[in-house]
Amino acid sequence: MSNLTDRYNRHLNYLRISVTDRCNLRCVYCLPRNFVPKLPHQDILTYEEILRIVRAAVPLGISKIRITGGEPLVRKGICDFLKELSEVKGLSDISVTTNGVFLKENIESIRSAGVKRINISLDTLNREKFKEITGQDCFGNVWESILLAEEAGFDPVKINVVALRGINDDELADIAALSFSHPFHIRFIEYMPIGKAAYQHSDKGMLAPEIIDRLSRLGKLLPVANGINDGPAERYRFEGAKGEVGLIRPLSRHFCCKCNRLRLTASGQLRTCLLSDRQEDIKTPLRKGCSDSELADIFIKAVRLKPFEHKLTVSHSDEVSAQMSAIGG
Repeated sequence: MSNLTDRYNRHLNYLRISVTDRCNLRCVYCLPRNFVPKLPHQDILTYEEILRIVRAAVPLGISKIRITGGEPLVRKGICDFLKELSEVKGLSDISVTTNGVFLKENIESIRSAGVKRINISLDTLNREKFKEITGQDCFGNVWESILLAEEAGFDPVKINVVALRGINDDELADIAALSFSHPFHIRFIEYMPIGKAAYQHSDKGMLAPEIIDRLSRLGKLLPVANGINDGPAERYRFEGAKGEVGLIRPLSRHFCCKCNRLRLTASGQLRTCLLSDRQEDIKTPLRKGCSDSELADIFIKAVRLKPFEHKLTVSHSDEVSAQMSAIGG
């Protein structure tokens, strides 16, 4: 049995690692439009420190890694780090989540580093709306990167879509329709009202039943069985489609009872729940020269304190004060 089994018999084998709190976009559901302080460089874990933490975690049962940010591709040396990460014995799956802006110039290096799966955020197919959501006019670059990822053989290419009432809710079906012409896995995510983002509609959350209603206009949604490396998405496909669609429901039907995730923030904090501010400091002991066994003890302590479920609801957002960009999503 995994050493990372919590009080509720959940086996935690998945570590999401934020390599930076910096991002080249300012998405309305992630960040406020005004200034957000960034971590000083010396406070961010080095690649060497991250690799040591991973090597200490693998014998405990961690086998799956996702690299996130901020935006991971803004950090120098990321592709060399991914190559080193892929050489860690015991890891069965390494994936990357990106906004796609810098993917084009890095795509070959990421693929050759051993990464086979990639998630790309795309909340609209409209260039002007993309600029409204992200603060940057780079829709064309992101769309080109998505097509290049498909061509490069990433399997699957997942597209993450946050459903935003009053912003992109009128084109959810158009985005889902991409699954007919491309083998994309398109994931529609319920907006999580945490932190101090520019988009604050916690009382008007667009939940899965309404999203499904929009998507059903394209045809009947046929359930798809989950695979071994799947997360919490409820998977569906349309008849005749090359790809599929899915829903991630942290609010309307949370998946806490089967959560298998831990998160390592760029600042060196180990979090057992995205939607809770509780965390264990792993950076300070690491920099004080602790042993691998002491690193393992920090993981075990964090897992023992993992809550049974989050307390976030559609109408209450005061449970999580940290910004999504600082946690790694």
